Amino acid sequence: MPTFSYFLADDEATRALGEDLALTVKPGDCLALSGDLGAGKSSLARALIRAIAGDDELEVPSPTFTLVQSYDLKYQVAHFDLYRLADESELAELGLDEALERGVVLIEWPDKAGSALPGDAIRIEISHEGAGRRLKLDVGEGRFADRLTRVNAIRAFMDENGYRGARRKFLIGDSSFRAYERVKTVDGKPFILMDSAARPNGPPIRDGKPYSQLVHLAENVRPFIAIGKYLKSIKLSAPDIYEMDIEQGILMIEDLGSEGVLDASGKPIAERYEEAVRGLADFHKQQPPARLPVGNGEYHDLPHFDRETLKFEAEVLLDWHIPWRRGGQKASAAEAREYFEIWDYLIDELTGLETNLVLRDYHSPNIMWMAGRKGFDRVGIIDFQDAIIGPSSYDVVSLAQDARVTVERPLMERLMEIYMSAREAQGPFDRKAFLKSFAIMSAERACRLNGLWVRLWQRDGMESYMRHMPRTLWHLSMAFEHEINAPLKDWCRRAGVITMDSPEAAVA
Repeated sequence: MPTFSYFLADDEATRALGEDLALTVKPGDCLALSGDLGAGKSSLARALIRAIAGDDELEVPSPTFTLVQSYDLKYQVAHFDLYRLADESELAELGLDEALERGVVLIEWPDKAGSALPGDAIRIEISHEGAGRRLKLDVGEGRFADRLTRVNAIRAFMDENGYRGARRKFLIGDSSFRAYERVKTVDGKPFILMDSAARPNGPPIRDGKPYSQLVHLAENVRPFIAIGKYLKSIKLSAPDIYEMDIEQGILMIEDLGSEGVLDASGKPIAERYEEAVRGLADFHKQQPPARLPVGNGEYHDLPHFDRETLKFEAEVLLDWHIPWRRGGQKASAAEAREYFEIWDYLIDELTGLETNLVLRDYHSPNIMWMAGRKGFDRVGIIDFQDAIIGPSSYDVVSLAQDARVTVERPLMERLMEIYMSAREAQGPFDRKAFLKSFAIMSAERACRLNGLWVRLWQRDGMESYMRHMPRTLWHLSMAFEHEINAPLKDWCRRAGVITMDSPEAAVA
C-alpha cells in the first residue's frame, strides 16, 4: 500500500500541505485523520478546507460539539469530529453517506465510525515529532496515489527552481488532461503553473491510431513551447515561459491576469471581441514555417487539418447526436455514406483556399484582456498547443460563433467585416473565397460540437455542456445560409438534426 510521509516543522508547513492536498482531493474522497489529542488533526483539516475555499480567513470551527460542519465551496466539504460519537449508527443521522456522494469528507477520530468508514478511506496518521509533526498517509492503490504523487512532483519542481514557499491554488482543469494552478511567490509575484503530463495513448480507434493522433492533439508540452515561441516572435501576447520540465510536463509561465472578454453577466464585451479579431487579421498576414523550434535541437512539425481529420471530427455528429435524437437508434449505413460523401465534396471545395496556423480554440475561455497594453497587444492568447495548419477562416468562426457564449448576430457580422476589411488593407484578399471557407468551417465546427456535447454528457458525465446545444444548432443553421452547404442542410433536415423551427429563438 503506497505511503506518503511528511514532516511539518510549523504552521506554515501545515498550510502548505493543506494546499497540496486541496489540489489532490476530488469529490468522493474520504480522509480519515487519526492522532492523539493536540496532534494537529483539526489544524490540517482547517488548512485543507481554507485551501479548497481559497480563503485564508475562512472561519473553520471545530465540530467537536456539533459532530459535523459542512461547507458549500466549489464542491461540498463535510468535516466530521467523532470524538463524542456514542454509536456508529448515529452516522446515518449525521448524513455521512450523503456527504460522501456530494463531495469531500474529513473525519477526525475515524475509528469510532466502525464499519461505516469507507473501505477506501485515505488514512492519515498524525503524531508529534520533536518540535513539529509527522504525517503518514496510507492511500491505497488508485487515482488518489497518482494525484498526490503528481502534486508532490510539482511542489519539488517549484522548490528546485526558486519558488520555495510559493502559494498554490487550483485555477482550472479543462475537459482534457491538462490543469492549471495560480502560483504566488513569497514576495507576491504571480505565475501560472501548467500541469500537462504526457497524454497517454488511448486504444486505437482507426488505422491503428488513438483519438489524439487522429485529430492531432498535443501529446506533451513540446507543441505548447514551440507555438508559444512563434507567437511571441511575431509580437502576439502569448505567455512567457520561465521554467520548464519537458519530460514531466510542468511549465511555470506568465500570468496574463484574470480579466477576459466577457462582462460580469457573461456577455461579450464588443470592444474586446473586435480587438481580438483585429489581432487575428494581423496574425494571418504572414505564413508560419512548417517546423517550429522547441529548443535543444528539437522541433515541432505542425500537423495539417487534412481530409481524414476533418471527416473524423464531423463524424462525432453521426456517432452521438443522431442516436441521441432518435432514442438510441444509429444512422443507417446509407445515411452515413451520404453524409461522408457530402463532406468529401465540401473538403474538395476548400482546395486552394487560404490556410494558416489555426489556434483551434480562439474563443472566450482562452482569450485574456490586458488593459495596460496597447492595440491588439491587449489580447492575451492561451491554450494554443493543439494549433494546426488549416483554413484561416476557422479561428474567425471560433471567435464570431463562440461555442460557450452567445455572440448576437449584429456583433458576429461586425466581427467578420472588421476581419475582412483588415485583410483587404494588407493587400489582395478574396472575400468571396473567405466567406465560402467560413461557411464550410462553421458547419464542420458546429457538426462536431453538436455531437461533442452529447458525448461529454453520456460518456463522461458532463451534462452541463448540453446547455450549449441550442447555440451551436443556431450556428449550424447560419452555416446553411451559404449555398455551398445546401447538400449538408438537406441531409440534416432529413436526419432530424434541424427542423423548420429557428434555433436562433432558443438562444435569444
